[in-house]
Amino acid sequence: MNTCNGQRKELTVRPATQAGRFYEGNAQRLSAEVDSFLVLHANDKKWNHLAAIIVPHAGYYFSGNVAAAAYMSIPADKQYKRIFLLGPSHHEWLDEVSVNMEADYYATPLGQVKVDVETAQKLIEADSVFRYRPEAHDREHCLEVQLPFLQRRFIKDIPPIIPIIISTNDYQKLKRIAEALKPYFTEENLFVISSDFSHYPSYEDACTVDAKTGKALESGDVGQFISTIEKNANSGIRNLATSACGEFPIITLLLMMDSNYEVKHLLYQNSGDIDDHDHSRVVGYHAFAVLRGTEFSLSADDKRLLKQIALTSIKDSLDGKGTVGSWQLVLSSLPKANSQMLTAKCGAFVSLHKQGRLRGCIGHFGEDVPLYEIVAEMARAAAFEDPRFLPVTKEELDDIDIEISVLTPMRRIQSLDEFLLHRHGIYIRKGYRSGTFLPQVADEVNWTKEEFVGHCSQDKAGLGWDGWKDAELYVYEAIVF
Repeated sequence: MNTCNGQRKELTVRPATQAGRFYEGNAQRLSAEVDSFLVLHANDKKWNHLAAIIVPHAGYYFSGNVAAAAYMSIPADKQYKRIFLLGPSHHEWLDEVSVNMEADYYATPLGQVKVDVETAQKLIEADSVFRYRPEAHDREHCLEVQLPFLQRRFIKDIPPIIPIIISTNDYQKLKRIAEALKPYFTEENLFVISSDFSHYPSYEDACTVDAKTGKALESGDVGQFISTIEKNANSGIRNLATSACGEFPIITLLLMMDSNYEVKHLLYQNSGDIDDHDHSRVVGYHAFAVLRGTEFSLSADDKRLLKQIALTSIKDSLDGKGTVGSWQLVLSSLPKANSQMLTAKCGAFVSLHKQGRLRGCIGHFGEDVPLYEIVAEMARAAAFEDPRFLPVTKEELDDIDIEISVLTPMRRIQSLDEFLLHRHGIYIRKGYRSGTFLPQVADEVNWTKEEFVGHCSQDKAGLGWDGWKDAELYVYEAIVF
């Protein structure tokens, strides 16, 4: 029994309502069923920085293999503090999110799984969009079917769960849900997102639709994912009821992520791959792993070396050595100082200043060239190709200061609420026009975020003061030295 305000409380167990329907009701047969799927992926890659998995929730006969691919991406020795289970409502429309803070345990034929009631209560206290609606959980299968897989994957000690049903298409509410969950989206917790994908098109149409949805999800871009779901819905594909029944939990996950996360596709099948008797109406199943990247950072040696490469690249051009010169020797002569970050493919800007005034600035977005090479190329371009200035001469080189801004990958945003002045740079794109301001520009002017974006739209992208409002907006951060 638990105690609450000095009163003894009978433990509440949410029963296994789907045993014998979506999965085996006998414990021995259920263990064998789940293990038979898991063993198929015994040699699959395990991800040490796994933040979340996206798994199907159909009957095990149809989706068990795909689900196992996701669960076997979890390192066997990984110890999580909690597991957050996020899924859609198949029976009740809530226009909010329901957290089961009433049940102390969830039951399956394999035993009981503890609920982290304290964390569930904290979420309800954090935002009024969270409530406990028993009707959202009583008959719902999307979370229950995940438990036997978790019980067999975490055989010794399954972490407590927080069962969450998300049932709202209000984008602002989804942002609030993500904001409340984000403090828990850390290395110590695992998020399990429950979703099937295309419902009821033909086999061929399912493959096409699910490929588009999967690609959008892999981008990690919530705008692209939503846009793809809408395009699929308007495509006129026969019998397509939805592209992802867990659309709203997935959107919540994407809203919690930033450029430090990567979505890995693990496996795709649809029901037609399992039962080939009827390919006219199928359901699609994807498995994804969401990986938390190691924080991008540069050591003091890295920064000194990049500065030396930039200066040497400019000197090479002044000495007539062309685009391939001694800066490459600088890199090769100091292999121990060259961390893996120097070969990372990311964007960078190089700014030149003379006696405190700008003398040239050129940059490159994208992730197609190693950092050390981008710095060499942008230093040369800033010195000789910035159309606002005459080329740098040998005589003034000693008076030139070099500033390098290494850019993190860009992330698309849907509103200025996601833009943080002084921390984020802004990149605006519409058609063939684009423009950017580096984060440090905000330190040089006394603008609001609206003025910052307005000036970038007008002065850099040539779209006019309000042109950004119907353009694509991206943010990024910069390591400046």
